[in-house]
Amino acid sequence: MEPLDFGGLPENASLLVDSAPIIYVLEGHPKFGPRFKPLFEAHSAGQLRFVVTTITIAEVLSGPLQAADEVLVRRYRAILESWQPIALDVDIAESAARLRASLGLKLADAVQAASALAINAAAIVTHDRDFSRVRSLRIIS
Repeated sequence: MEPLDFGGLPENASLLVDSAPIIYVLEGHPKFGPRFKPLFEAHSAGQLRFVVTTITIAEVLSGPLQAADEVLVRRYRAILESWQPIALDVDIAESAARLRASLGLKLADAVQAASALAINAAAIVTHDRDFSRVRSLRIIS
């Protein structure tokens, strides 16, 4: 697997991070965790800013909640809240609907893309190929 390409981003760029890369890194996925780890290290070094949607928060917390691990829920929530959470508002919802209608995206993906566009994110970090249809956003995958 080739290294993740996140070169050429402006310093302190805002990146909307989709659920899967977060889960891979937090849970130490043996194959995909190392792929996304350099990006998380750049964030920890203050070179990049992470943004998450409320959809990402719900998806990331689902695993610990299914395992009834409230300690892990609180830990993950604290991490996610320390990044910039983007709430779903009416403008983002309409933009998501437009993306869904024009590109055939799943609703959650359309909300992610619309949120990234709303905050003028430098890119979306994902492991989902469906985002490749969104030509107006840089996709880091």
